[in-house]
Amino acid sequence: MMAEKTISGKNRTLRLEPDEFENLDKLITDGSDLPDDISRDYLADRTINADLLEVLPRLPDAFADLIIIDPPYNLNKTFNGSKFKAMDSRDYENYLDSWLPQVCRLLKPDGSLYLCGDWKCTSALQRALEKQLTILNRITWQREKGRGASANWKNSMEDIWFAVRNPDDYYFDLESVKIKRKVIAPYKENGTAKDWQAEDDGNFRLTCPSNFWDDISVPFWSMPENTEHPTQKSEKLYAKLILASSRPGALVFDPFLGSGTASVAAKKLGRSYCGIELDRTYCRYAAKRLILAESNPSIQGYADGVFWERNTANLYKKKS
Repeated sequence: MMAEKTISGKNRTLRLEPDEFENLDKLITDGSDLPDDISRDYLADRTINADLLEVLPRLPDAFADLIIIDPPYNLNKTFNGSKFKAMDSRDYENYLDSWLPQVCRLLKPDGSLYLCGDWKCTSALQRALEKQLTILNRITWQREKGRGASANWKNSMEDIWFAVRNPDDYYFDLESVKIKRKVIAPYKENGTAKDWQAEDDGNFRLTCPSNFWDDISVPFWSMPENTEHPTQKSEKLYAKLILASSRPGALVFDPFLGSGTASVAAKKLGRSYCGIELDRTYCRYAAKRLILAESNPSIQGYADGVFWERNTANLYKKKS
């Protein structure tokens, strides 16, 4: 008999207990319970447990200000017992085409959309997305965590495609997503600090974000936002997308909600949310995280209205 796995006392991964299910289920909408006439107001702040392909045709046009999509990548991956199988690149692109046009239909005329992927599927993502919207950029995220390979390069990068319906009319707030960096060699001009400020803990500069992100970690066991979902994105990652591309009060939609990161980050940042997720367990994780967000709206790595570099929690926590 296999010994029971011991969990470290420092492990802060979120757990679900059976006695929580009843109350959490009250916060989840079953796809079979959706009304015939679905409005934007109905969808606001809702977690829907349903098959995406079954629900999509019933959703109203142009209800979302921002759409964040983290679909299954073209890999063999198990999601709580449900298996997604890798396929030929052309078949994977056909899979994207089976739902992406309907998701893009849900975007407002001045809305933005972000689509996540890895090196293997990113070319298919680009081709599928540019059929529907105008692609403005590709963000490359150095997620650091990744399995080593003995005969290949370690895979530690992902792409996030940024697209809009109208390249002449979309929202983007640069000031809200600046990164606070410590200045190693502070430069002065006529004795005055140039583009940096002296603070009690050092010299800092607010820098404009590029399309290469190396300040965000994958959620792991010491982070309270971490769940058992195998491909969970971090709240800090989605916070950047939400702050840059949606106004306060906007509605953020995630068609592959997983354990709820998009909805949780949206709620913490004063936006409405709507997510669709096939797996009931992951919906419960989302519901529990949304409850916890009411008493703790903080986002690790984001404080005082700015994003901080990796491994600087000791600095921004002093200021909070």
